[in-house]
Amino acid sequence: MLFLKAMLIGLCIAAPVGPIGMLCIQRSLSLGFRSGIATGLGAASADAFYGLLGALGFAGLVTAFPKGALTLQIAGGCFLVYLALTIVRGQSASRTSETDASPTGRYFLSTFLLTLSNPLTVLSFVAIFAAVGAAPTRTVGFGYFIPMVMVTGVFLGSLLWWLCLSGFTSALRTRVSMSMTRGIAKVSSLAISAIGIVQIVSGGYRLITGS
Repeated sequence: MLFLKAMLIGLCIAAPVGPIGMLCIQRSLSLGFRSGIATGLGAASADAFYGLLGALGFAGLVTAFPKGALTLQIAGGCFLVYLALTIVRGQSASRTSETDASPTGRYFLSTFLLTLSNPLTVLSFVAIFAAVGAAPTRTVGFGYFIPMVMVTGVFLGSLLWWLCLSGFTSALRTRVSMSMTRGIAKVSSLAISAIGIVQIVSGGYRLITGS
């Protein structure tokens, strides 16, 4: 039961369509399934990492070092703006078929680091763990077995969402025209850059004012 709850948590954390979801959709449409799932796998790995911190009770580190968290937020915002620019540049070229040379490793790493740029995620995991009755504690007699079950469930739940999203989107790839793909890429890049700018401005303001 705990494992299923953890999978549900991972699914709920991943499902809201934010900048990572837009990246996954855009890469699946433009480059195919492998590029899309590499993006999702990076996000799922970062979710599992923050889920582990939450399960082991490290949420206090986020509140203890607010300036560090805000710095990561600003860096993540800058990275989002950079990714938006790369999307626009990438769409200037013709859409090519997916090959073994596709930079899936780079997509995984960039998404992993981007997801890690929001350390407040660990607080979300703690809150959800508590809400579903899976309190993040190191249970006596079980050592770290329960936290690892929770983290594995979170990872698989998140990965399940990214598999569905990238698989469904890449299946539509042959039915979507080049002009429509470029239009979706432009909308995605605008939305991602807007999110990044808001993240930079809000993080910078809070860092300067200390609020």
